[in-house]
Amino acid sequence: MDFIKEWKTRAALVDRALDDYLPAAGAYPAIIHQAMRYSLFAGGKRLRPVLTLAAAEAVGGVPALVLPAACALELIHTYSLIHDDLPAMDNDDFRRGKPTSHRVYGEAVAILAGDALLTHAFALLARAREGVPPERVLQVIEEVAGAAGTAGLIGGQVVDTLETGRAVDAATLEYIHRHKTGALYRVAVRAGAILAGAKEGELAALTTYAENLGLAFQIQDDILDVTGDTARLGKPAGSDERNKKATYPALFGLDTARIRAEEAVQRALDALQPFGARADFLCAMARFVIARDY
Repeated sequence: MDFIKEWKTRAALVDRALDDYLPAAGAYPAIIHQAMRYSLFAGGKRLRPVLTLAAAEAVGGVPALVLPAACALELIHTYSLIHDDLPAMDNDDFRRGKPTSHRVYGEAVAILAGDALLTHAFALLARAREGVPPERVLQVIEEVAGAAGTAGLIGGQVVDTLETGRAVDAATLEYIHRHKTGALYRVAVRAGAILAGAKEGELAALTTYAENLGLAFQIQDDILDVTGDTARLGKPAGSDERNKKATYPALFGLDTARIRAEEAVQRALDALQPFGARADFLCAMARFVIARDY
């Protein structure tokens, strides 16, 4: 399998759908729709929606039926980035190689653009009812709300913000990573599997995969912030150290951080064994997250 080709094919499908699902850039009031589209189409790997599609495929589902949910996850991810970059949070001027939303549109519009993306995400989740039993859709809506809220992304962001500049222990660091980053990976995979009708054992295995994939991804992000290049990363290298953020390299050192990431990937791969060839793409994705340099 040509992983990169398969990934780009799925990402292109997501991009076309996102363009269709969002209000037109010129729709009144145009500035908010332009700001939403600016951040959403500023680049990005589309990992979360691609994982939603791949999880559906792994359990024998039809990717087209989970496309609205896949796009909803990307909207939520993008909203979180807009808010994360704000002066009150990480105060970053660049994201995905371009000026951040608040640098282009001002803080007020950037905040509202993030709010609008989050709100629109739930409208898309409701559209997932087409061809899918309503009880599955309701379960996914509930799980996505949990992953985006204080039990997930926001909870992780709060702890990350409060602990900035402080010495944290391993348990706190893992909490931040599993919630701020890992919660969306977990629900992205679970959403695709649930909507596609995954059996209980399949869903449990895919959940284990997603939790470890998300952890590995965040550890690798921490590593790249130390070793990476700003031009390649699309955001300022060294921003974690500058902002005194809790990271795996800061707490454990680079070598141990790499080992932790590799161990998480192996756990993810082990969880996929029952799926055989149906999970080839998911396996390749797990290997990619720690091989990448951006």
